[in-house]
Amino acid sequence: MRAAVWLLVLFAVAAAVALFAGNNQGIVTVFWPPTRVDLSLNFALLLLILVFMLLYGALRALQALFALPVQARQWRLQQKERNLHAALLDSVVQLLAGRFTRARKSALAALAQEHVLAGLDARLPQSQQVRVLAHLMAAESAQALQDRAARDAHLQHALNEGRDRGGMSAETRDGVQLRSARWALEDRNAVAALDRLAELPQGVQRRTLALRLRLKATRLSARTQDALDTARLLAKHRAFSEDGARSILRGLALELIGQAHDPAQLMRAWNELDAAERAIPEVAIQAAQRMVVLRGDLAMARAWLLPVWERSLAQPDALSDSQRAKLVRALEAGLDTVDPEWLARIEGAQRAQPRDAHLQYLAGMACMKRQLWGKAQQLLTQAGLGQQDAELHRRAWVAVAQLAEQREDAEQALMAWKRAAQGG
Repeated sequence: MRAAVWLLVLFAVAAAVALFAGNNQGIVTVFWPPTRVDLSLNFALLLLILVFMLLYGALRALQALFALPVQARQWRLQQKERNLHAALLDSVVQLLAGRFTRARKSALAALAQEHVLAGLDARLPQSQQVRVLAHLMAAESAQALQDRAARDAHLQHALNEGRDRGGMSAETRDGVQLRSARWALEDRNAVAALDRLAELPQGVQRRTLALRLRLKATRLSARTQDALDTARLLAKHRAFSEDGARSILRGLALELIGQAHDPAQLMRAWNELDAAERAIPEVAIQAAQRMVVLRGDLAMARAWLLPVWERSLAQPDALSDSQRAKLVRALEAGLDTVDPEWLARIEGAQRAQPRDAHLQYLAGMACMKRQLWGKAQQLLTQAGLGQQDAELHRRAWVAVAQLAEQREDAEQALMAWKRAAQGG
């Protein structure tokens, strides 16, 4: 379409020139005493156009001639700028390839090229960011080469560049801080890593990368509560898979409970957990066992175990055999002070599932504590025959042996002791 329009315009111009020049009788007379020159108007116009074109071409040629030094300088600066960017890119590539010595050499070459450009008064608009990135690449290479002195020197240069907020973006400054925190973690210096992370703005501290670094640092420094809070934020941001988040939270909750050294501290640790973490069977069981070890409130421990107990009865497959065995051992530890309500729960559960070896053992131990010797012997014998957990199996036969000794039944006591010792 455009070509057709230009063709029409060309035809129109040609027609206009033909109409104007075809019958033009005008004459231009030039007097140059004693000479007179007569020219047709068409020739005079053509001559003027040619003179204008010659003058224009001459002026452009002179302009290009005088601009040669400037263009030569610009070309040299452009080559140096290209060498600068090539060296910086080569540093990144060599670093990714694991060639750390070459990466540092290229980063230093980029810094040298930038220094040359600055000396020629040809600062790039992004010169400060280029210097920071070059120092960062050199520091990263030095960290990989275990040259901490060079790493710290380049890091300090990068941070000094970052203090000038007018020349570098906030993302670059944040990146330098995050990398320095990661290096501190690689050096097993959790305090330095946390200090670096604390210098970041609040919004940056809540980014996934910063939270991951904070989680590692808090775990390294044994700050379990802070690590648990950080892991919750990461789980909320979906930084882990569901199974991974559940595993990390479970591990931190167990660690927090295991650090309690008295019942009051254990209560504070339990209250720091949220509802989902308290519902984890391993967490509730370990908290109850820890309460028993610390000689705390056993009624409170049983209250912690109640949701897990109800869940195990409602959904038999919800807990593994090892978890069920741990639950039974945790409840057994507080049978001396168990209340009638819990006794009723245990008895009702055993009646509802009479072939469950775990419930047989727990009910038998409860009967033994209440001095119901006959029923206790019957339940514990059945539990010993069907129990798969080695510890509960041994305890069941030990209890049977003790009951037999109380009745002065030496033969049955000997048989029970043998089964306890032989594991069957």
